[in-house]
Amino acid sequence: MADQDFPTGTLMAGKRGLIMGVANKNSIAWAIARQLAAQGAELAFTFQGEALARRVRPLAESIGSDILVECDVTNDDTMDNTFATLKDKWGKIDFLVHAIAFAGKDQLAGSFIDNTTREGFKSALDISAYSFVDAGRRAAAMMNDGGAMVTLTYLGSERVIPNYNVMGVAKAALEASTRYMAADLGPRGIRVNAISAGPIKTLAAAGIGSGRHMFRFNKAAAAMRDNTDPMGVAGAALYLLSDLGLSCTGETHHVDGGFHAIGMPAEDAMTEASGG
Repeated sequence: MADQDFPTGTLMAGKRGLIMGVANKNSIAWAIARQLAAQGAELAFTFQGEALARRVRPLAESIGSDILVECDVTNDDTMDNTFATLKDKWGKIDFLVHAIAFAGKDQLAGSFIDNTTREGFKSALDISAYSFVDAGRRAAAMMNDGGAMVTLTYLGSERVIPNYNVMGVAKAALEASTRYMAADLGPRGIRVNAISAGPIKTLAAAGIGSGRHMFRFNKAAAAMRDNTDPMGVAGAALYLLSDLGLSCTGETHHVDGGFHAIGMPAEDAMTEASGG
């Protein structure tokens, strides 16, 4: 993805927005940021901790962004500071990209019912789902009518994915939150959508047990017989955040090569998925 050129144009010219959740150059959020920047958007970024700052800062600078704010979504003070900074810099924003999720590694392996702790459950739901509600409320207060928000989810919210466990529950809550937020903000013309991306080799995906099998199976069983391309997810985000997606809200849009549409993979796909 690092060497790919994103389509350029003016779909986002004059629009400003916040990207939350870039971890490194392989992040889906970074692919989205690059596509929005290529279409003329002005971007701000959040990070958490100095280690992530060292990764995110040069990426932001590479597309001409000089607004980088430290933000812990579980801390109201840092959330206050993030949006106060944007208000001071820009006054208004036009869009929000939320790509934040977390569950402890011990929660993402083995049995869901045996390994999910009370604290692990609360943390996953707080960081992965409530953070979108909280950020969305703050962003909406700074938006002109006609703004847009996008969050990232995964098919584990709808179906059981081995070792995805509590994150699947958190993503289900995130998708439900998307619909409720869309209903609340719709009268102002603010659209709220989720993108259900297929597996992509990101820092987050590396934390899921049996990840190699997940990628192999998805590639074999998807309608397109391939894993998800970050550029496809970035293109979907561009559609949902630009005026192209004018009447689309409350949606969970699948970008997974058609994997979600397959009820039973063909026999040759199963052989390929098993490495046979």
